[in-house]
Amino acid sequence: MNFSLSEEQKSVRKVVRSFVDREILPYIKEWDEKGHFEINILKRLAELQLMGVCIPEEYGGVGMDYNTLAIVCEELERGDTAFRTAVSVHTGLNSMTLLQWGTEEQKRKYLLPQAAGNKIGAFGLTEPNAGSDVAAMETTAVKDGDYYILNGSKTWISLCDVADHFLIFAKTDTKAGHHGISCFIVERSFAGLSTKAIKGKLGIRAGNTGEIFLDHVRVPAENLLGYEGEGFKIAMSALDNGRFTVAAGACGTIMASLEASVKYCEERKTFGKEIGKHQLVQQMIAKMSANLEISRLLVFKAGWLKNKGKRNTQETSLAKWVSCDAAFEAANDAVQIHGAYGFSNEFPVERYLRNAKAPVIYEGTREIHTIMQGEYALGYREDKPLRKMLPAWPFEESLIKG
Repeated sequence: MNFSLSEEQKSVRKVVRSFVDREILPYIKEWDEKGHFEINILKRLAELQLMGVCIPEEYGGVGMDYNTLAIVCEELERGDTAFRTAVSVHTGLNSMTLLQWGTEEQKRKYLLPQAAGNKIGAFGLTEPNAGSDVAAMETTAVKDGDYYILNGSKTWISLCDVADHFLIFAKTDTKAGHHGISCFIVERSFAGLSTKAIKGKLGIRAGNTGEIFLDHVRVPAENLLGYEGEGFKIAMSALDNGRFTVAAGACGTIMASLEASVKYCEERKTFGKEIGKHQLVQQMIAKMSANLEISRLLVFKAGWLKNKGKRNTQETSLAKWVSCDAAFEAANDAVQIHGAYGFSNEFPVERYLRNAKAPVIYEGTREIHTIMQGEYALGYREDKPLRKMLPAWPFEESLIKG
């Protein structure tokens, strides 16, 4: 494995960092306070060709590798988790799932405009009574001629109010548990679909999160993604991609916490010296630095496996678990380093701490990933090949081979 970034990856990091410094950081405090999601950021990311960074060119993307996507997510979360979340959902959960499971017609109709950033994609799996226990979902899809009729609701859906396309999971067989789940491509324009934002969130206040309501939504049969009953497999493969981007974003929170803490250590003095001279402060700084390197290595390993077209559920789970816990710890330590000022939004570290809690919960809680890693270590869990895998990189060679 080559641990060096390519010149292209260095250039992407520079472009995204400059974008964050110019177009997010000067305004994020206000957006966070008002609970405002700035949709123009997604439009600007589309102009920079970053909404389909790892999607093949023939489907509207720019054909970069999966670790380049990780770099984009890390730098965006350095600005704010809300905008990394947008890319995670649009690219990781939706577009990469269409790339993996979609028919050629579905890719042309839905993936191509999403990868170009002309349309926004979202992902509807979680329900009020079904989070970690996916099989408990109550949303149903009943075949009716050339259509499926969807009824139910989804919650904690990022981009719910701004997305044009949704991947919605519903039960086509209510007696078959997770084997009865199917996946559908649903357009916002379909009659019976409505959304509502969730207010009063602890963190990621500058992001759009909410509920989806499905009231006898008629979805064309050709919008079934994969086969009936494959929804659980599709959802789990999508989470491999989403969790990868979440883990990468967590590195951005660690980096932002470290940068803010180092800056404050150079400005603040106690007992006649800079606080960075105190050993217990150095201990917190050292831990952030070490966890940033550890988390990046885990993310890049998962990305390397994705680039090879190999199953990476175990590695992605580990990266997500470790990096998200490390991000929360880094943000917490950053608040501690700032002392009383860390408790105020005069400095950004309180926002980092609030934002860092959500990734510890969503896309597999800390507890779910702990169980997964324990089962892998004990030999109780084994990843079986999927019917379809995400294309290896470079895409041209993979697509030529079919």
